Amino acid sequence: MSLEVLVATYGYWAILLGTLLEGEMVLVLGGVFAQHGDLTLMRVMAVAFVGAFTGDQVIFHLGRLRGTRLLKRFPRWQRQAERVFHLLRRHQNVVILGFRFCYGFRTISPFAIGTSGIRPLKFLLLDALSATIWAVGIALTGYLIGATAEALLTKVEHDERFVLAAVVLIMLTLWAFLGWRARRRNRA
Repeated sequence: MSLEVLVATYGYWAILLGTLLEGEMVLVLGGVFAQHGDLTLMRVMAVAFVGAFTGDQVIFHLGRLRGTRLLKRFPRWQRQAERVFHLLRRHQNVVILGFRFCYGFRTISPFAIGTSGIRPLKFLLLDALSATIWAVGIALTGYLIGATAEALLTKVEHDERFVLAAVVLIMLTLWAFLGWRARRRNRA
């Protein structure tokens, strides 16, 4: 089942689950569906915030409670966490505000931040700000993509599938490129 079908079928629940598991694409689709009137943009943003924020808080507290033990048990996590620890020593607030925008560090970062001993209230406040910016920005991106696609489709009615496929292809190519680039940086 595709993300589009999941969002079309389950609406806000699909967005909540997708953002809980770090899904920009599901949030972009939520914005597109809001543009078409199937969902409400403000609710899409609110649900995305709840999903992203809740996921971060759970992972942060897992890091606080079991971080050291889990890092010893999973050496791959240890290497990734060391990168986050290094960044935290230099730019604590920036890391907390920006990790969700860095593909490849989004799951390990709240875990490492929790393990590092940063106060829960500090993480909660900065993470809330970050999750708000992320939810609003990505949902609006989807909304604008939906508006752009709609404008293109009305101009080129007989080629609507081609235009929509091109927009989706461009989005997927950009998403794959950014993921590839992040993985390449992680190996370096």
